[in-house]
Amino acid sequence: MSGPEDMAALRERVLERIREDSRFVLAAHENPDGDALGSLVGMQGLLTALGKESSMFIAPNDLPLPHEYRIFSLEGLIQTPPADISERTVVFLDCGNIDRNSASVLRDGKHLLNIDHHHDNTRFGTLDYVVPEASCTAEIVWDLMHGLGVRPGPDVAHALYVGLITDTGRFMYENTGPRAHQMAAELIEAGVDVQAVYRQLYEEMPPGKLALLGIALAQMQRFDAGELTMVVLSAADFDRAEAEESYSEGIIDQLRALEGTKVAALVRELRTGERKGQRKVSLRATDDDVDVSVIARAQGGGGHRRAAGFSTSLEPEELISFLRGAIASQLHAASNGSTAATLA
Repeated sequence: MSGPEDMAALRERVLERIREDSRFVLAAHENPDGDALGSLVGMQGLLTALGKESSMFIAPNDLPLPHEYRIFSLEGLIQTPPADISERTVVFLDCGNIDRNSASVLRDGKHLLNIDHHHDNTRFGTLDYVVPEASCTAEIVWDLMHGLGVRPGPDVAHALYVGLITDTGRFMYENTGPRAHQMAAELIEAGVDVQAVYRQLYEEMPPGKLALLGIALAQMQRFDAGELTMVVLSAADFDRAEAEESYSEGIIDQLRALEGTKVAALVRELRTGERKGQRKVSLRATDDDVDVSVIARAQGGGGHRRAAGFSTSLEPEELISFLRGAIASQLHAASNGSTAATLA
């Protein structure tokens, strides 16, 4: 693990790369969330302020954006790699693994600048600036703005604030530290309307989203004395609710809040794109007793200790069996070991 001096030197190399290069393409992970989009728009604003030529890339399969994120201004958006990709620096934001990502089509850039806060990032860049201590990738972009002497305008401040509050769970998750609140204060001073952002993200719910939530809660399952709380949503459930795929956002937070839950899992059947028929699995842990990123990596995914995900072709019964076993192996490994020692 890099020490403080190493990280300071690495930060300076990132700043130098941004200062020296003139043409950029920006990308984030597939199915971009608030932090991915906030970081994307924030970095675009930073580069624009420096007089750089820059485009934001979002793959066609990732559009339209979820209802709550259509507030972002995406001026400069492209959906296919530019013809001069080999002459551009590609900045990957909040992207833990390029190999399982729609942004992998940009791997032919002149330089690959990997900016992220996921502890399990696969370090795929020509320059990897991974800061697990940061509350979100938007915080890293905000810090780089300081390093380059750029102050965010209202639109950029709004984007970074969305990244901050969504990835910290409105400042309630364990990744919330003093620096997150310092960042929030500065962004509010730059023009963020806190009440308007809150309403856009959490209160202006389309009817289909509320209908889907009702279906999900009616189908909730609990296993192993509540260690796993789980909902499986089929394509038919989305049709019945007249809901877009993105309307499942936030359901898992309701599952995690249930008393006694160790891991919450939301499984949804994908209805469009190349992976139609597969299932997207989102995992959330309520404390550090279970590292869900380990579980996700076992299925080719990844994420944070308390928030991770993966895609799978497993049928629900197989998936439930896998999740129960993976959770138990972490929760009960010590007791199982002591029992084995006693029997021996």
